[in-house]
Amino acid sequence: MRVIFMGTPEFSVPTLRAIAGAGHELAAVYTQPPRAGGRRGLELTPSPVQREADRLGVEVRTPVSLKSEAEQEAFRALRADVAVVVAYGLLLPKPILEAPRLGCLNGHASLLPRWRGAAPIQRAIMAGDTETGMMVMRMEEGLDTGPVAMVEKCPIGPDMTAGDLHDRLMVLGAALIVQALERLERNTLTFTTQAEVGVTYAKKIDKSETRIDWLRPAGDLHNQIRGLSPFPGAWCEAEIGRVERLKLLRSTLSQGAGEPGGILDDRLTVACGSGAIRLVEVQRAGGRPIAAQEFLRGAKLEKGMKLS
Repeated sequence: MRVIFMGTPEFSVPTLRAIAGAGHELAAVYTQPPRAGGRRGLELTPSPVQREADRLGVEVRTPVSLKSEAEQEAFRALRADVAVVVAYGLLLPKPILEAPRLGCLNGHASLLPRWRGAAPIQRAIMAGDTETGMMVMRMEEGLDTGPVAMVEKCPIGPDMTAGDLHDRLMVLGAALIVQALERLERNTLTFTTQAEVGVTYAKKIDKSETRIDWLRPAGDLHNQIRGLSPFPGAWCEAEIGRVERLKLLRSTLSQGAGEPGGILDDRLTVACGSGAIRLVEVQRAGGRPIAAQEFLRGAKLEKGMKLS
């Protein structure tokens, strides 16, 4: 089939690669415009999807909006059978949604209608969900409200981070989209309306959510740490010669009790409002992620000291 692909981050790349590998004709790839990057923030850096499209030799388009008649006509002129959208980052107006002959399919990283919106992977973990998945849905004007065609469920392990889950789901999603395109081509892809109950919204992560409050229960803090890892990262402050921000990347629930924020042993177990967590991987400002035991060899944080 003749396919327009629309995506931007690394999460989208396996799906683009899989569509090309399945022998479909890529009419064009739409992605977010290059962003300022580099050490000084002066270099324009193309998205991961643009880099992959360039490698595949596919035309890349990077409009800042799809609302103009000119952009919509350019999209229609591609005469695509279907558009596939995976984490594109722009809203698709009705003329865009209606342009492909067979509509627009979206690969979404949740079990809809739970976690519609921008940050479904992070929100699922932060809420303590034990299962999520990838879904292929037909896009409508509403936010992730369209009928669902295919589902692949994925367990969320007790210590799994958002980064771990991201990497798992992007592989599942790529395979699922290819299967959906095969069924669409054979006219055997069927759609089911989403349930009206159980709707939740995965709003973007705000910086105010990243600071650790040791007064909260251990389970909540463990979910916060792994749900925000590796980016933007939950953090606290530690006295390491001076007060320093410490990013917390991996943790596990542990035994123990004490003053919230207090270090309980030589393994970096920290007391919470109720219960305790053991920090497994951390990152100092300007440093690399390291195992907690390696960090402790240089940081000299000891039992009885406190994180804030």
